[in-house]
Amino acid sequence: MKILQIPTGPIQENCYLVYTERHLLIIDPGAEPEKIIETIKDTDATPAAILLTHTHYDHIGAVDPLREFYEIPVYVSPLEADWLLDPLMNLSGLGRHDDIENIVTAPADEYFQLKEYEIADISFKVVATPGHSIGSVSFIFPDFVVSGDALFRGSIGRTDLPTGNLEQLLNSIRTQLFTLPEEFPVYPGHGEATTVEREKRLNPFFNN
Repeated sequence: MKILQIPTGPIQENCYLVYTERHLLIIDPGAEPEKIIETIKDTDATPAAILLTHTHYDHIGAVDPLREFYEIPVYVSPLEADWLLDPLMNLSGLGRHDDIENIVTAPADEYFQLKEYEIADISFKVVATPGHSIGSVSFIFPDFVVSGDALFRGSIGRTDLPTGNLEQLLNSIRTQLFTLPEEFPVYPGHGEATTVEREKRLNPFFNN
């Protein structure tokens, strides 16, 4: 199994492609659908689904173009499903960036359960990692984890946005991510990849 990071949009949100020789999952397509499609072509794999760690605007801006192009389902936490339709909750309607229009997508096709999934030939586990937002989830694959905006290299996600909660986020990271093997790569929603071991040892939110 392979993973590709594609920074997208004005704040360089990380879209990820997780793929085998045959199939591919698109995680958090935030913007620039043409760029994502061109990268998918290079993998020779067939997209099977779009997975969302959460539904802030910078993670969902390219959902509908990719869903329509590949005719694939979108998976989201039921706690944030309505945010896809609400620019205030997905933050696109708050006027934070002049070049961001209000984002409203079609409803999701599937709601995540906290369990093991197998989509096409790709297996992963969905775990709840709220704190940045109430419905945030992370995806644990056999050899790495995609953490959304929960855990970053040397930092954590913001908790001053609607439904954010610092103590909840710290607990999510400790119980769901820091319990993974220390050598596990962590692929965050922004910035460089890291490892569980590095963040346990160096992340200032856990070493003060």
